[in-house]
Amino acid sequence: MEMMKFGNTGMDVSRICLGAMSFGDPEKWTHEWVLKEEDSRKIIKKALDMGINFFDTANIYSRGESEKILGKALNDYADREKIVVASKVYFGLEDGPNMSGLSRKSIFHHIDQTLERLGMDYLDLYIIHRWDYTTPIEETMEALHDLVKSGKVRYIGASAMYAWQFQKAQNVAEKHGWTKFVSMQNHYNMIYREDERELIPFCKETGVALTPYSPLASGRLARDWSETTKRSETDAVQKMKYGSTEEEDKKIVKRLAEIAEKRQVPRAQIALAWMLHKDQVVSPIIGATKEKYLDDAVAAVDIALSKEEIDYLEELYVPHTIVGALPYPAEK
Repeated sequence: MEMMKFGNTGMDVSRICLGAMSFGDPEKWTHEWVLKEEDSRKIIKKALDMGINFFDTANIYSRGESEKILGKALNDYADREKIVVASKVYFGLEDGPNMSGLSRKSIFHHIDQTLERLGMDYLDLYIIHRWDYTTPIEETMEALHDLVKSGKVRYIGASAMYAWQFQKAQNVAEKHGWTKFVSMQNHYNMIYREDERELIPFCKETGVALTPYSPLASGRLARDWSETTKRSETDAVQKMKYGSTEEEDKKIVKRLAEIAEKRQVPRAQIALAWMLHKDQVVSPIIGATKEKYLDDAVAAVDIALSKEEIDYLEELYVPHTIVGALPYPAEK
């Protein structure tokens, strides 16, 4: 497995990151397709055996069950100092005041809960899951800086926000001498490229690592749309992301299928290879529910697409409605 420096840091991460949203308990999560512990451990073990050292989860995934499953497996199978573990904070696991958001109180509460569930003393990367419209960014950045200085967190990252928000957070940190974000986990794939306008150029200019989520557009770039899976039938979130642009997106997926057929490889490998050619993309986050999905992800690292192939894949893209960065109704 190829390794790469993580943005402006000296930390080495694999070119593929295993995302753990697929691991947990269907009864504790809105996604009915998540895998329980026994099946999750098989995928985590295979990822380690293939040389993947970067793992991403969040406190909200299956309301903590994902962190528990991932942490237990990594503690059983891996050398802690050789792997990179990321988790996220913003969403609360229970209702009530101070249970969510990015206040100092909330962040300090959730990091301790996350570390306890993971069974670890520290996180390599702590990511804010959303922009908090109700907390001053100065409060959030100072709290994250204090976590780094305490040793509970090595680096900090951000996810799902507008470029102006990310730049504001970085400027606040620089002004006060606090820790800056080293990574951006943004929504990005062949049929959703809105961040190419501002956020990605800003990350490239400032050396911030990109770890895109949904690189296969919830499976839409991996198979014919006539094929269904339990996830495609039950996942309301993916329908919200891509349902309104199906006709336009199908034309792009048709071209993806052409290139995959010509090269005699699965579509997922071409879609991931396209992303790995992009500047600042260090490690796309792969959510695997089957071991074979890891095979495709790792194989994509070695595929070199021509400029003509990339241009052909990108030519038909049309602007999409922004999703991911928008505040949830309760945050407005």
